[in-house]
Amino acid sequence: MKPADDPNIDYKALVQRGYDRCAAKYEEARHGEGQPELSLLMDRLGEGERVLDIGCGAGVPVARALEQRFQVTGVDLSSEMIKRARANVPEATFIYGDIMDSQFPAVYFDAVVSFYAIFHLPREEHSKLFRRIHRWLKVGGYFFGTVAQTNEPAYTEHDFFGETMYWSNFGLEDYQKLLTEIGFQLLESGALGHGFDADEDISEEHHPLIFAQRIG
Repeated sequence: MKPADDPNIDYKALVQRGYDRCAAKYEEARHGEGQPELSLLMDRLGEGERVLDIGCGAGVPVARALEQRFQVTGVDLSSEMIKRARANVPEATFIYGDIMDSQFPAVYFDAVVSFYAIFHLPREEHSKLFRRIHRWLKVGGYFFGTVAQTNEPAYTEHDFFGETMYWSNFGLEDYQKLLTEIGFQLLESGALGHGFDADEDISEEHHPLIFAQRIG
């Protein structure tokens, strides 16, 4: 790991380039069945309700599983990932861009999901992101996604599917406190692995999983 503190580097552009370049390998590694944990959310939503997928990648497996019952909108910083998502899940709507620049109506979505994505944004933006999610959700709507376990300064690694990648995150307790302060009720917590297919030669990881409901 290398500290990501060079003011001359655009780390969002680094994430974008990294995912554009590794899109084929990443899609192949994620091209399995939908995550069974999604049932926790899906069982609480009605047919045809609106779901936003932040950091949707190539649309598999999450957007593909959700689209079978809901109206799905996905957003991703990588144009190559969006191109693949549109091919993999043509019935959904996919938007190429930075979620921090995206505009959606208030109280519009019934759920927002984000898996393995938020920690690619500078953590200085995380509070604003969750406040935007809160505003986009209907009262009673759900946030379901992964965060990080420990509070770590931003860093880069050079072995993410052969590309340099950037991470920046607070710890699980920080996110739980933030969500509660914003107006969420924490419903469930758990952990997910790295999310890639079992035959991928990747060391085991554990990503905290948060399920929360907008209550105010």
